[in-house]
Amino acid sequence: MALKATIFKATLQIADMDRNLYADHALTVAQHPSETDERMMVRILAFALSVPADDHNGALEFTKGLSDPDEPDLWQKDLTGQIVQWIDLGQPDDRRLIRASSRAERVAVWSYAASTPVWWSNIANKLTRATNLTVWQIPADQTQALAALTQRTMQLQITVQDGTVWVNNGASSVEISPVRLMAPPGDQ
Repeated sequence: MALKATIFKATLQIADMDRNLYADHALTVAQHPSETDERMMVRILAFALSVPADDHNGALEFTKGLSDPDEPDLWQKDLTGQIVQWIDLGQPDDRRLIRASSRAERVAVWSYAASTPVWWSNIANKLTRATNLTVWQIPADQTQALAALTQRTMQLQITVQDGTVWVNNGASSVEISPVRLMAPPGDQ
């Protein structure tokens, strides 16, 4: 018998001073049986750091993720079905990112493993054609601390200022300092 996804509920209170975005979001997150708490929490963090200020150009949504290899972890589609944002986690290969780059207006990768520098050094030169790609690295110790905040029902306050992110669940807080490894020309 196949294992079923575990359902998590997360209420996010986002105060992103870097983007002048202040919003509340109620999320239902399905955790694939093979997905770790760390990866799921990075998905929630990627949502909070990528969600648009409004839904006029489509809503940012969780996809089937690990259950469908042809979909990203999150995406935003406009009303015509065109992909506005494609967001992957981990260390996808260059072919996947180039293909995503041709399908979406913006592509982002959030890498969180300690092996990110090795992955990035092997793949960076192959992605010069992907001019709409942004790659972020989150230090592994910070994502492990983020995973410790996991609960079946979560209320998270996410504050962003000067590139630093604080995630607080009322009992404890985690500071996250994402490092941008690659950005589209003009976004440096």
